[in-house]
Amino acid sequence: MLTQEFSADTCLLLVTITVVAFSALLDACVLYPVGVRDLLLCVAERRVFVPYWSAEILDEMERNIVADGRADAERASAMRQQMILAFPAAMVERYEGLIPVMTNHEKDRHVLAAAVRESIGLIVTEDVRDFPPESCAPYDIEIQRADEFLSYALDHDTPAVIGAVRAMAAKRRRPPTSPSQLLADLSERLPVFCAEAAPLLDSIVLDSTDL
Repeated sequence: MLTQEFSADTCLLLVTITVVAFSALLDACVLYPVGVRDLLLCVAERRVFVPYWSAEILDEMERNIVADGRADAERASAMRQQMILAFPAAMVERYEGLIPVMTNHEKDRHVLAAAVRESIGLIVTEDVRDFPPESCAPYDIEIQRADEFLSYALDHDTPAVIGAVRAMAAKRRRPPTSPSQLLADLSERLPVFCAEAAPLLDSIVLDSTDL
């Protein structure tokens, strides 16, 4: 977004460039892996993008976390509530009537329906085959894996995303983790993003809003 101000006395043109956040619906499969989920939410906290999900998506996330033994039911439920409190506007509702007319994979029609209901142009998922172009194109919805999405976010607002990586690393105390080690840990799931972000850790100067 370009904001222009004109001075009649000096005829100066002042141009302010504002980075505008975009919206994305996060599927359960990108909210399930703890490192990917935490990074996505850290980036969202810095208003690089506006996250959305549905109760059904969070149900699936919570159920899979418990089923795999990554957390017990109480801890998984508490984490879900923290997400809801942190992003109170993220919950998409009243999309159920659209599910029957979606033509993508049956198990993920609720995801596409939620995106259509809220006019969200991007779904972040690892199940890209469940969202064929012919099902998404009528609604101008793009499908990206988490790696591609975070790479785009890095290009969209580099200081904010690097700030998110540093903040996430600072929260890890058992064991203490440096930003470079954090990226190394995430590189198996996010190879492109981590390769692009690693050289920027020492070259990007952050202001107080990005820390």
